[in-house]
Amino acid sequence: MTPARRRLVGCLLLASAAALLWAGPPRAARADQADTIARVKYSVVVVGTFQATRNPRFRFRGTGFAVGDGSLVATNAHVVPDVLDVERNEALTILVREPGGKLMQFQVDQVASDPDHDLALLRSRGPRLTPLRLGDSDQVREGQLFLFTGFPIGEVLGAFPVTHRAMISAMAPIAIPGPRANQLTPRLLRQLASGAFSIFQLDGTAYPGNSGSPVYSAETGDVVGVVNMVFVKGRKEAALEEPSGISYAIPARYLAELLRTVRQ
Repeated sequence: MTPARRRLVGCLLLASAAALLWAGPPRAARADQADTIARVKYSVVVVGTFQATRNPRFRFRGTGFAVGDGSLVATNAHVVPDVLDVERNEALTILVREPGGKLMQFQVDQVASDPDHDLALLRSRGPRLTPLRLGDSDQVREGQLFLFTGFPIGEVLGAFPVTHRAMISAMAPIAIPGPRANQLTPRLLRQLASGAFSIFQLDGTAYPGNSGSPVYSAETGDVVGVVNMVFVKGRKEAALEEPSGISYAIPARYLAELLRTVRQ
């Protein structure tokens, strides 16, 4: 074998070894990610209302996930209806899919709410779920990748948890004054008066129904945020027809603060 040929073979061997070394971590990461999703998804629930005399009896409103001692479910404040038709026995309800595939339904009660941060806590009347652990959202940095699991377009796709991947693309202020005074809402005025707070802007595509989805680490499953809105281009229907790929999440620190106000 000539010296030139030996050098060529050596380069090919080095390139092959480098490719094998490079290919190893992603496969391991994908395995860890799959294990994390398999564990997290059974702590994620559908949030809606149930009324036996209407059609459909269950109305889908969003996503929630178990926290605290497992009897509590975190979601967005806007997912919880302002008023229930108690005269017709309308009840706030969650749907829970068990590992065997069976779908269970339990009534819940709202026990805490933080409208300014769009968060709410519900207490289930059913058995305790496996709670998700809250991570340190103050340590989240732009460029980090996370997962979020929820029920996008749940009234159409059904109560089957769907997971998306998203990068933290920016830390954005949630209270942004509108160009016209008539666009200022009481909630926005409160936020402007108390000082805007930053939320996570995600480059992942969320859909109606993803509100309340946990944003979590693919390695540990620790929750760092709660999906609460999607940037919509034009009409509301555009969120389905032409998704922007821009979503937002409330940092988990505000959920931790709300959780501390509830007796468990």
